[in-house]
Amino acid sequence: MGNQFLRFFILIGLLVLQACSAQSHLVLDELETVTKESLKYYLYYPKDYFSSENEEFGLLLFLHGGGESGQKMEYIKHNGPPKLLAEGMQFPFLILAPQNPHAQKWWNTEAVAQLLDSVVDANRVDKKRIYLTGLSRGGSAAWEMATQYPDKFAAMAVVCGMAPLPYAHWINKKMPIWVFHGDQDDKIRVEESDGMVARLKEMGYDVQYTRYKGVGHNAWDRAYTTDSLYTWFAKQKQID
Repeated sequence: MGNQFLRFFILIGLLVLQACSAQSHLVLDELETVTKESLKYYLYYPKDYFSSENEEFGLLLFLHGGGESGQKMEYIKHNGPPKLLAEGMQFPFLILAPQNPHAQKWWNTEAVAQLLDSVVDANRVDKKRIYLTGLSRGGSAAWEMATQYPDKFAAMAVVCGMAPLPYAHWINKKMPIWVFHGDQDDKIRVEESDGMVARLKEMGYDVQYTRYKGVGHNAWDRAYTTDSLYTWFAKQKQID
């Protein structure tokens, strides 16, 4: 009886080992999957775009915050450059404003980069004058895009976004940066921008910082109505 039990235990052990071996083999196989993201977007053309057949224009990529994510497209017009466009403001460059389709998820920055490339290729865009900006969750995504695609943007403005300090080591040192944040922000604390700006300056980056006193999370109303922000963008061009 004891020997029968021992043989049964050994048999079970061999089966377990064989199963583990098979699972290990499956894990080591080379597998592949393809993921896709569907992005809706607004695209603004400056008034001179269609009257000039050969001129190339700059392009500003705007990434909205969490409040507009997963909502109707109309929500994008609530803040930032799209709001100013809806109010009749004119810009000297194209503006691309995609929507994050997920209410709770972060931006899919790879999908945004693919969209940006397709828009640039289909229009008369000067690839040396592509600008990046974002607010709140979109500001965090802007920092991420600056690290993932360091050679794509001529300038970047970030409004109250999370800013992981290690990103500073991967951002293109030739790209000018303008950071905005309210010192009473209770959603994304101002220390995020404080730390990143200090690190960038320490490393010799061209960065300027507007730190609003007494302003909470909504620093974007003041930041995006700063006229000098857009003249600053328009002056930037990538250096070879």
